[in-house]
Amino acid sequence: MKRSNEKDHGSKIRGSGGVGLNISGYIASALRNHPMTSAALSTLWDLESVQRDLQTAHAKNSEPHLLKTLKQNTFLFCELIERQFSVQPIFHEVTIGSNRCDFAWLNDSSDGPEWVLVEVERPGIQLFTQKGDPSAPLNHAIEQVKSWRQYFNQFPAEKARIFGAVKSFRYVLVAGSTETWNSEHASKWRADRNSEDEIEIRTNGIFSRAIKSYRMNPDAFWSYSANPNTRDPSTLEAYWTGYSYFNDWRKWLH
Repeated sequence: MKRSNEKDHGSKIRGSGGVGLNISGYIASALRNHPMTSAALSTLWDLESVQRDLQTAHAKNSEPHLLKTLKQNTFLFCELIERQFSVQPIFHEVTIGSNRCDFAWLNDSSDGPEWVLVEVERPGIQLFTQKGDPSAPLNHAIEQVKSWRQYFNQFPAEKARIFGAVKSFRYVLVAGSTETWNSEHASKWRADRNSEDEIEIRTNGIFSRAIKSYRMNPDAFWSYSANPNTRDPSTLEAYWTGYSYFNDWRKWLH
């Protein structure tokens, strides 16, 4: 899938139509209508502390520590969010049947509601065996993501019950480091999985690159200020029932 590209954001980001936009010009226009400044944004997140927390999670190979850090710092998801200037709340631990996804959020485009469902694995997950076969932990993570799709295929009414209205899902698995995916074998395997399973596999490098991007262009993150932390899943229904964007889509997609 095209979204599996691991390039850094650099000088361009994605807008509502997926078109590369010049950051400086777009930010200047956006900030004229938004009160957040670089100074105000700097009080929301302690970058040095966030970086230490990420390093600790990697050093301990701790999925719980990583998830806790992500819950407290929504800007770390910036590489996965397409609409950078209309960032919607991110919900954690959303139950889907007998399983749950680590994080979920809405891409409220004019094409219809796309819900992004994310599974995050521990930083040091073993990806392949010595023979080059996918490891048991990697296969388990992929099956976990596939179980969400299978559940909604079996119980389509659950999509509206949980998320209000759904035109499509985007499935994302974050597993392994950038270095572990750099070999030719791993890269080709990941590209094949992205295409065949329609699961976008990304590396944990997206989170450290988010800190780098924030340092380079803090003003680009003003849209995250409304929801600097992830939300409890118990508030998900109140979110979509109170968002007028869903009014028509709930009728059209039923």
